[in-house]
Amino acid sequence: MEQEKIKQLEAKAREIRRHIIRMTGAAGSGHPGGSLSAADMVTALYFEVLRLDPRNPRWPDRDRFVLSKGHAAPVLYAALAERGFFPLEDLLSLRKLGSPLQGHPDMKHLPGVEMSTGSLGQGLAVANGMALAARLDGRDYRVYVLLGDGEIQEGMVWEAAMAAAHYRLDNVTAFLDHNGFQIDGPCSQVMSPEPVADKWRAFGWDVQVIDGHSMTEILAAVEKARSVKGKPQMIVAETVKGKGVSFMENRAEWHGVAPKPDEVERALAELA
Repeated sequence: MEQEKIKQLEAKAREIRRHIIRMTGAAGSGHPGGSLSAADMVTALYFEVLRLDPRNPRWPDRDRFVLSKGHAAPVLYAALAERGFFPLEDLLSLRKLGSPLQGHPDMKHLPGVEMSTGSLGQGLAVANGMALAARLDGRDYRVYVLLGDGEIQEGMVWEAAMAAAHYRLDNVTAFLDHNGFQIDGPCSQVMSPEPVADKWRAFGWDVQVIDGHSMTEILAAVEKARSVKGKPQMIVAETVKGKGVSFMENRAEWHGVAPKPDEVERALAELA
């Protein structure tokens, strides 16, 4: 892909990160750390990869995206608003009473949200169902799902992984936001999921390991995943918790704590 397009996507990812900071700061709550780490992947999907139409959110042939780590809702909301699913000014209503931008995505109240998520571990199973529906309906849409590395401590994830391989769901592509932290600290100390790439391969998946902040690597991985036949695909994206904001990076405490007004200004200055 030409460098100009990569630069445009990188600029969009920075804007997505600015939205995340503004939203969580205005709400006084939320999950900035894992939203920031996923921003490059979500930007690549919504602005280059996914086949969708914001004017027709329920278009039957659209690609689906399931944010399994639903607490990272700010990154999804920012992408949806930037893509035109709802007005940008609505972002500052995050977690406000009566707002459709709830703390976790709600498919019944916000256009573009494919699945209500937040109870960790469920997203991949839902993605499998969507992929099977495509097969039964004779449609060619693809299903993308984003998992957290703390989330894959959940047993249901591995049941879904086994099912996707068994049914040869090659229209499922999963991303693992492998930032190494969860709310209680480093994943390696809480409940190590390692070696993640080997585990997904053992479950019958095609696996790639990439730099989750390299737009070039993300897009190349998606392109390769599309060519895989007979297997679901896992893209293990090595990321940095709180990416782009120096005082948030690699710090578990920013998993679920919103920045204060002065911290908002510091973060936005770094993301300028």
